[in-house]
Amino acid sequence: MLRRFTENRVGRKGLKTWTLRLAVQGGFAALLVLLGLLFLRFVRAIEAGRLPLPDRPTGAEGFLPISGLMGALDWLYQGRLNAIHPAATVLFLLFTASALILRKNFCSWICPVGLLSESLARLGRRLFGRNFRPWKWLDVVLRSLKYLLLGFFAFSILGMGAAALSEFIHSDYNRVSDVKMFYFFARLSGTAALVIAALALGSIFVNGFWCRYLCPYGAWLGLFSWASPLKVRRNAETCIDCGLCDRVCMARLPVSKKARIVSPECTGCLDCVASCPVPNTLVMGTRRRAWSALRYGAGVLLVFLAGWLIARATGRWESAVSDAEYLRLFEILDRLDHLGR
Repeated sequence: MLRRFTENRVGRKGLKTWTLRLAVQGGFAALLVLLGLLFLRFVRAIEAGRLPLPDRPTGAEGFLPISGLMGALDWLYQGRLNAIHPAATVLFLLFTASALILRKNFCSWICPVGLLSESLARLGRRLFGRNFRPWKWLDVVLRSLKYLLLGFFAFSILGMGAAALSEFIHSDYNRVSDVKMFYFFARLSGTAALVIAALALGSIFVNGFWCRYLCPYGAWLGLFSWASPLKVRRNAETCIDCGLCDRVCMARLPVSKKARIVSPECTGCLDCVASCPVPNTLVMGTRRRAWSALRYGAGVLLVFLAGWLIARATGRWESAVSDAEYLRLFEILDRLDHLGR
């Protein structure tokens, strides 16, 4: 049934690309679940006070993008990568570099929130026959929110100064910010649950509600994707103006009217390319060479794996926070606040 529903949206040709992207997204989602279970085991051992603690899944620092941004700026200030949450910084820079090379692929090929958002949008199309779109003026206003959020975080961090930033990174709060983040989800408050439920409901009606309007991480990556040499390019001479590319574009871009797509909203999902019925009319690539979906997906995985392997080989992955420190800080966890105390 899902296959038939998907074919109605992107066609049989597009289904192959969609399946490839879903396989990559699903792989990263499965990795996320594994990391979550390993981190749960790690936290439960802390709660029990057992030493030595089981191995901490370092990849869980991917849930600390603000710490990653702070770590990147601190690296620039100090000339060395902090040893508290180095993986958070590595992942932040890795996804930024990936956007610079391969457009904002993180959102449509890697991010588990993106996968969930797309799934909810598909549910909405199944329930109502389509997703809904706000008025154009309202859509523009709402899209600005994620850039305002990004600006708030960026200016707040830049305003700290080198000394204050370093002090926060090495503070007791930041040392256990991964555990604090775990408890945020494990002990979800009523308010947080209502907000998440509202975002999920919005994603059923509006395709990519969170991603399009509120995600500051996506806004950051979009700014870098502007400079990517890879772009969706259209051959106007062979285009038959069928409008299929516009209809399937999750970012709602006017693909059929542009020679190339440079918008920071483009996530490189390739749905528009896959839906085009005329060969070589719509392609993803550089000026000289088109990239197939398989090559693009391989590029996404290669950049991620290369960055991870280099970070591990150069000692820029594992945290220096000891088991004893985790146990000590756990005793005062509820008293630690974001001011770094």
